[in-house]
Amino acid sequence: MECPKCKGLMAFERFYDWQDDTGKTSFAGWRCLVCGKILDPLIDAHKKNRTPAIVSKARRKLVSKTF
Repeated sequence: MECPKCKGLMAFERFYDWQDDTGKTSFAGWRCLVCGKILDPLIDAHKKNRTPAIVSKARRKLVSKTF
């Protein structure tokens, strides 16, 4: 697998969170061997469900006048 950040090699790894209060102390994911970026199913789910930021009309006018 290739890292989306640096294109380095990703390795499958089991991560442990001993302070998790949901009862799950470990999860599986991928870690980049070059930059250390971690990918797991929860991170992917949050990225897919993210809603785009709402920009007010006043902010849009201000930004368009500066360019």
